[in-house]
Amino acid sequence: MKKSALMSVEEALECLLQLAEREPIGESERVALDDADGRVLAEPLISPLDLPPWPNSAMDGYALRLVDWTGEPLPVSQTIFAGQAPGPLQPGTCARIFTGAPVPEGADCVELQENTELLEDGRVRFAQALRPRQHIREQGQETCRDDTVLAAGSRLGPAQLGLAASLGATELTVRRRPRVALLSTGDELVEPGRPLGPGQIYNSNRTLLHSWLKRLGCNVLDAGILPDDPQLTRTRLGELGGADLILSTGGVSVGEADCLGQILREEGELALWKLAIKPGKPLTVGRYRGIPVVGLPGNPASSLVTFALLARPYLLRRLGVQAVAPLTFPVPAGFVWSKPGKRREYLRARLGAGRAVLYPNQSPGVLLSAAWADGLVEIPENTTLAEGDPVCFIPLSEVLG
Repeated sequence: MKKSALMSVEEALECLLQLAEREPIGESERVALDDADGRVLAEPLISPLDLPPWPNSAMDGYALRLVDWTGEPLPVSQTIFAGQAPGPLQPGTCARIFTGAPVPEGADCVELQENTELLEDGRVRFAQALRPRQHIREQGQETCRDDTVLAAGSRLGPAQLGLAASLGATELTVRRRPRVALLSTGDELVEPGRPLGPGQIYNSNRTLLHSWLKRLGCNVLDAGILPDDPQLTRTRLGELGGADLILSTGGVSVGEADCLGQILREEGELALWKLAIKPGKPLTVGRYRGIPVVGLPGNPASSLVTFALLARPYLLRRLGVQAVAPLTFPVPAGFVWSKPGKRREYLRARLGAGRAVLYPNQSPGVLLSAAWADGLVEIPENTTLAEGDPVCFIPLSEVLG
């Protein structure tokens, strides 16, 4: 039988994003600003005011009317601190003003205090040429009333929340948290804290993905470890009817013990399987009884790579986020790559002396490589590299939150 071609990373991502857009997380809720970090806006944030609400000084200095400056010193008629409402500027005078203070009516220029000289009689000499509106932050310079300052689908971080606070917001309307049922498969897995039996290993994927999903704003249902038993797998899957997504690790290949993949192929719907990616080839996406299922490979580094590049964008798109691609940038390779592969490779690396340096052991079962790394290096199919050649670097900080 002819082997089917492996799906490219780009095709798989496009497929996942199309699936996500068919089943958006449409429900929303109001949350306090302090509880909105990491959430996704369900409605645009509209400015209720001009920001700044009035012209204010960008510097400590003196406010004056340019027509009053003839080269002669000007007397100081008032002092204006931030938080005070000044009176109109008296003709022929200047006002002592501090950063953030409202510019008095009639003034059209602010000069830095270091470019002035305060004379013994209290007048101020201006030593340099002055320009209209210099050092004045204009009303509405940042945003005007009724401007859309954050679009629906924006992920909220410290800067976005600070902006909302600057507009007086105390609550925001955000998409509800996705409900993700997280399960692992394999008789060999044991949760930390229990003794290991012969041939068993501790389950690292559950902890890795649980913390990652929480960073993405998900409510995680821990569905535990599935044994390598088809009937028990069917029973457990049938208990997850309230989930928006079933996310699993392991059991998605074609071996006799790979029950999840077998059940999806026989009783569910299979949207994609087997990618031209390394690590992570057996990634499986489908549905079981109407619930989307993303089956990640069982090897820890494979789970990390495929979740970062494919499952994470899928979840974000279901929340309405449009910009789901991580930041990437070229860096010189600090290694030689002499054996071109048929699959796109993602290598755990860190930056050193301006170059990408690889972790020595790139085995998909070695999670230490990801803990050591600060990014992934992308090696395209059928590519060789000499040291110093440019490679695409994806910071892990971009995809872990």
